[in-house]
Amino acid sequence: MTKGILGRKIGMTQLFTENGELIPVTVIEAEPNVVLQKRTLENDGYEAIQLGFADKKENRANKAEKGHAEKANTTPKRYIREIRNANLDEYEVGQEISVGIFEAGEKVDVTGTSKGKGFQGAIKRHGQQRGPMSHGSHYHRGPGSMGAIDAMRVFKGKKLPGRMGSDQVTIQNLEVVSVDTEKNLILIKGNVPGAKKSFVKITSAIKGN
Repeated sequence: MTKGILGRKIGMTQLFTENGELIPVTVIEAEPNVVLQKRTLENDGYEAIQLGFADKKENRANKAEKGHAEKANTTPKRYIREIRNANLDEYEVGQEISVGIFEAGEKVDVTGTSKGKGFQGAIKRHGQQRGPMSHGSHYHRGPGSMGAIDAMRVFKGKKLPGRMGSDQVTIQNLEVVSVDTEKNLILIKGNVPGAKKSFVKITSAIKGN
């Protein structure tokens, strides 16, 4: 069964193992999450638990959000996500979930929103190669051929300049290095998507340990 928690990316640091190996880690702060709702096969067609993280200001929450949070005896949340395929018998609406559900050595998947890069060209956005920069070349950093003459149009999916980043990204099979239940911190080996202070979802690895 899948388990998960929501948190906030604090930044990166590094740790040394007992044999002197240096490990880069991402620090994620995961204050206790609140179970806002349980999705069932009968009502929703699938099974999941809905978690809420980080209190939202009272004047920024609408009536529906306040009513939804009141059912769980909590305040409206800024970041709400669902954990699919969870064991519903282990959870109750209003229950708090802490980082203690994970332990060092476990493999997890981390989902976040990648950094926004704005409008970028085909070289940076898609990793295309540039043309010669000298000797009479008229092709430098353009997107290249638009396709064959016969079609007389640009086909969908053509890799062109445009908005880059701000996408939902999941990195799989990352290792939990350490869990600090007192400070609500979880340290994950390597980097995770998103900027500092951005929200992330941590779930048990879908491809197993």
